[in-house]
Amino acid sequence: MGGWAIAVHGGAGVDPNLPLSRQEEAKQLLTRCLNLGISALRSNVSAIDVVELVVRELETDPLFNSGRGSALTENGTVEMEASIMDGPKRRCGAVSGVTTVKNPISLARLVMDKSPHSYLAFSGAEDFARQQGVELVDNEYFITPENVGMLKLAKEANAILVDMMQFDYRIPTNGYETCGAGVESPLQMNGLPISVYAPETVGCVVVDREGRCAAATSTGGLMNKMIGRIGDSPLIGAGTYACDVCGVSCTGEGEAIIRGTLAREVAAVMEYKGLNLQQAVDFVIKHRLDEGKAGLIAVSNTGEVACGFNCNGMFRGCATEDGFMEVGIWD
Repeated sequence: MGGWAIAVHGGAGVDPNLPLSRQEEAKQLLTRCLNLGISALRSNVSAIDVVELVVRELETDPLFNSGRGSALTENGTVEMEASIMDGPKRRCGAVSGVTTVKNPISLARLVMDKSPHSYLAFSGAEDFARQQGVELVDNEYFITPENVGMLKLAKEANAILVDMMQFDYRIPTNGYETCGAGVESPLQMNGLPISVYAPETVGCVVVDREGRCAAATSTGGLMNKMIGRIGDSPLIGAGTYACDVCGVSCTGEGEAIIRGTLAREVAAVMEYKGLNLQQAVDFVIKHRLDEGKAGLIAVSNTGEVACGFNCNGMFRGCATEDGFMEVGIWD
């Protein structure tokens, strides 16, 4: 075994005009989460416990698009989704459409550990949360003033899209009104233009000293998304996957990730093509996204860590037991 390794992400697809202050905030949060995971791994905490621990921290901080700070639906509410997977036996749990669960990743863990199912959604997931006694909050807890402003811009951009088809606000908050505006062509999903894309899904992948891999992903989804929309993050094999070989968490255009079964593909090309982890990540990003934009983080059972993306940037950080640690946004 090559020792433990950990990687975290806060979303792929970053506005090149993102203020330096926001970039620094993101790096500080990623560093804090890495250090949290490193401390746990040094104490021989299992991979599955570490990914849950780290993603809970990311959900609690409003900076990224998960838990508090989640993107808003077209109705101005929050519908969150998350998934977690334990590599050794490929056990998994996922939830979608949760509106009052403070930490959706922990509810996904409970689905895996305490239910006969792998995936619960909407009212069923909320009922299960109450049965399990998880911490519940009002939906307003998840809504931030920045995202209220971003939803307003999204709705205005929708009106403009009907005629001009050329607005893509990625991370506009108060004072950032020009960020990402005026692009020459709109972002598309399933061949249809969308006006606003909030890609800051969070995730964590870990391999522990025993060579056990795990992965977890959590998100609020797209800004101004339709009620009931489900993305890649809760879908095992698309946004999240872990097995004996590796653990993977994806972020970006959900529909493209779903079509490419992106997370599972990393494991598949390692298993069937004999590629190492970074080779597998590079192959999948290049050949399995078609025209989609996305990124992913991954670890292998031998202690390797890798990331890849085909867009402007990805909020990410990684560390290994031999002392390597890196936090970055751009190439």
